[in-house]
Amino acid sequence: MAFITNIPLFSIVLCLLCSVVSSVLPEKAARRVSLSLCAVIAIGSGTLLWYMIATGTPVTYLMGHYPHPWGNELYFGILEPLLGCLFSLVMALCLLGGKKQLSADLEDGKRHFYYIMCDLVLVALLALTYTNDLFTGYVFIEICTISSCGLLMIRQIGRTTLASIRYMIFSLVGSGLFMLGVILLYAITGHLLMPNLKESIAELWEGGQYRTVLISAMCLITVGLAIKSGLFPFHFWMPDTYGYATPASGGILSGLVSKGYIFFLLRVIFRVFGTSVFYQSGVSHVLYGFGAVGIVVGSISAMREKDVFRMIAYSSAAQIGYIYMGIGLSPHLGVLAAVFHILTHAITKPSLFLAAAQISDAANGTERGAWHGMAHRNRMAGLAFAVSAFSMIGIPLTMGFVSKYRFAVAAFESTRLIVPTLTVLAVSTILNAWYFMRVVIRLYEPPKTDADSAPVHNGASYTVAAIAFLAVNITLGVAAEPLVHLLERSISLL
Repeated sequence: MAFITNIPLFSIVLCLLCSVVSSVLPEKAARRVSLSLCAVIAIGSGTLLWYMIATGTPVTYLMGHYPHPWGNELYFGILEPLLGCLFSLVMALCLLGGKKQLSADLEDGKRHFYYIMCDLVLVALLALTYTNDLFTGYVFIEICTISSCGLLMIRQIGRTTLASIRYMIFSLVGSGLFMLGVILLYAITGHLLMPNLKESIAELWEGGQYRTVLISAMCLITVGLAIKSGLFPFHFWMPDTYGYATPASGGILSGLVSKGYIFFLLRVIFRVFGTSVFYQSGVSHVLYGFGAVGIVVGSISAMREKDVFRMIAYSSAAQIGYIYMGIGLSPHLGVLAAVFHILTHAITKPSLFLAAAQISDAANGTERGAWHGMAHRNRMAGLAFAVSAFSMIGIPLTMGFVSKYRFAVAAFESTRLIVPTLTVLAVSTILNAWYFMRVVIRLYEPPKTDADSAPVHNGASYTVAAIAFLAVNITLGVAAEPLVHLLERSISLL
C-alpha cells in the first residue's frame, strides 16, 4: 500500500493534536494553527485526490494493520478526499472572511477556544467522511455536535445560548435515534464494519428475515441524520442557530456541518444497506416527499422574513430539501445531483453569511429595510451577496444553475416523479427569486445621502475570502462538466 494512503489518518490525528495544542496558545497563535491546519489538510487531501483519480481503485485502510474485530478501518475513493479538500478550504475562508466579526463578537480571553472548536469540527467532518465503521461514526457525530454548539454559544448575546440549547436538543434526539438504529443492526448481524454489515443485510433481505427490524433500523438511522442536518420538519432550530451565530460560525455550520451528516448518510445507504435494499424498502420515497415539501416550506418561510440572516437560514432549510429530494429520486442521477448540490451549498451559503455580515455592519442593521443602497458603500460585499443569491436562485453561469439542471435531468430517470419534481423546481425558483431579488434590488438602489455612498473598507481577509468563493462559484457554473464526470466516477466507488 502506497504511503500516500496514510493521509486520511494523518489528517484526523493532526486535527486532534492541533485542538489540544491550541488550548494553551493565545488567540493569534491558535488562529494561525487553525489556518495552517486547514492549509495542510487541503494540500494533503488534494494530493490524495490526484492519486485516487490516477489509480481509480478505492482503498480500505486498516488502522494498526489489525483486521476486524480487533482493528478499525477507513475507506476512501475519489469523493472522500474531494470533500476533505472542500471542508478544509471552506473552513479557512470562513475564518478569514469573518475575522472582523470574530474580534467584535467574542470576548477577550475566549477567542482561542473558538479555534479549538473549529479544529474539532474539522476532525469530526473528516472522520465521518473516511470511517468504515458505524460506531466510530457515532462517536464523531457526537464530537461534531458538541463542538458545533461551542461555535454557536461562544458569542454571548443571550439568543445564542437559547439557540444552542435548542440545537443541542434536536441534535441529541437525532444522535439517539441513530444509535438505536446501530444497536438494532448489531443485534441481528453482529457487525459494525460497513462491508460486513452490507453483506449480512443483503443475505437477510434476500431471505426475507428480520424485514421489520431492518426497515426500522433504516428509518431510525435516516431520521436521526435527517434531524441533525435540518430536513423538514426538523428545521426549526436553523433560523436562530445560523441567524444569531457569529458569521464565521454561520458559514461553517450551514455550509459544512450539515453536509457532513448528509454525506455520512450517503455512505450508510451505499456501504451498509446497499442501494437495492434501501430503494426497495420505500424509505427513499419518504425522503423524496419530505425533501420536496421542505423546499417549498423553507422558501415560503424565508420569503416572510425581514431579517436577512434569518432569511438566509430558512433558505438553508430549502436547500437541504433539494439534497434529500435528489437522494430520494434515484441512486444514480438523483444522488449525483444531490452531491453536486452539497458542493454548491457549501460554497454559496458561507459566502452569503459573510457578505451579509459586512453589509449589516455598514448599514447598522440586519433587516433588509436598512440595506438601502449599501452595495454602493460596500461594493465587494454587495457583489458577493448578489452573485451568491443568483446561485441560490439558479441563474445561469453559477453553480446553483448546474445543480437545478442536474435535478431536472435526474427527474427523467424516475418517470413517475417527473411532474412533481419539475413543479417543485419551478415553484422554488420563483420563491427564491422573490426573496433574494428583493434584497439585491434594495442593495443596488441609489443611495439616499452622500453618507450612504461613502465607501467602507472590508480588510484584506474578507476580500480574499469573497473573491475565492466567487471564483469557485462562477468557474464551476461555467465549466461544470469535468466536475460532474468526476462525481459520476466517485459515486460508483462509494
